[in-house]
Amino acid sequence: MEWISALLVGFTLFCVIFLEKIGHRYVKKVLEWLPAILFAYIIPAVFTHVIRLDLSKVALHDISRDFIMPLAIVFVMSALSFKQLKAIGLRPIVVFVSGSAAIALMPFVLLWILPLFSDSFGTVIIDAEYWRGLVTMVGSWIGGSTSQLVLRELSGCPEQLFLVVLVMDNVLVNLWTILMFQKIKRSASVNRFFGISDTVTDYIPDDVALNRRTFGNAALTLGICLAAVLLCYALIGQFLMKVVLLSLTGLLLGNFVKFWDHGLMIRAGGYLIIVIMAILGLKLNFENFTIPVPVLVFSVLWLISHYIIMMAVAYAFKLNMAWVPVASMANVGGISTAPAVTKAYNEEWMPHAILLAILSMVTGTYWGMLTIYLFQLWY
Repeated sequence: MEWISALLVGFTLFCVIFLEKIGHRYVKKVLEWLPAILFAYIIPAVFTHVIRLDLSKVALHDISRDFIMPLAIVFVMSALSFKQLKAIGLRPIVVFVSGSAAIALMPFVLLWILPLFSDSFGTVIIDAEYWRGLVTMVGSWIGGSTSQLVLRELSGCPEQLFLVVLVMDNVLVNLWTILMFQKIKRSASVNRFFGISDTVTDYIPDDVALNRRTFGNAALTLGICLAAVLLCYALIGQFLMKVVLLSLTGLLLGNFVKFWDHGLMIRAGGYLIIVIMAILGLKLNFENFTIPVPVLVFSVLWLISHYIIMMAVAYAFKLNMAWVPVASMANVGGISTAPAVTKAYNEEWMPHAILLAILSMVTGTYWGMLTIYLFQLWY
């Protein structure tokens, strides 16, 4: 199983890079609807589904979490300059926070509106206490698995309900990720529709060429990144602390080491993001999905409303609408998928996606605690 998963991920990486470089006009038309990096998610999932192979528990998932993802974080964050941070400012963070607030608070707005159309929403979610499972999704979407488990204990969610919610959560996030790839590719047309002229400034060249003069710098840059990841793995156990420390390390290296190869870092980071997405695709599974229709409809509307609210905030700030799917994935997807979706639009925004995802990991439990408190207070 291990060698099959490794070969599949390698083949997927080759396919995505090939698709990104191909210039045929029909292929370009297809890629307008399905960004090349999205195939990193789809190819492994289709392969495992067709041949009925379960690769959800191979060692590659642990390797991705412990080494590949931390290395990608150092690569991407070291390509971010303080000049870029200053140019983009706080507006994307405000959009992101509005999305987090919508995830935490929109259930109450929906529970006020939806029963006007059908009593089943109140009956299932409140009377049957499905809300105890739904509030764990606040932690899952904003904070991640750890937050979800904490909120399960705080809400008193029964084991069977929690398993049902886990399945629904997995399916919704997978579908939402695919949708966000679509949305970010259409950001330019959305900007034109709303009359937004917020432009994207390129600080790093798209093409990276190595020669004898730069090869030494590139090798030294890669060596320092690898050493930082290995040292962090040896000394720090908690994943969140690793992410924060490696992000700061990358930021400092990229801004204060004179020979740092920023172009190589953004390109190599992009390749690692593709690998991470391919490994995630090994787990993609839409089978065995059963849940009451009102709960499913409620959850879908919940996700959509969070996106609409962020669009409204972005419009108020005249912010490039590409930040909305980035902020949404930082909230709902997390540190793996947020930079992947961002890469489909502009690789130089990937560090910002990681920063938003870190903010999501830090705040998720607290937003969920607020949701639980309000459910207990009002219902």
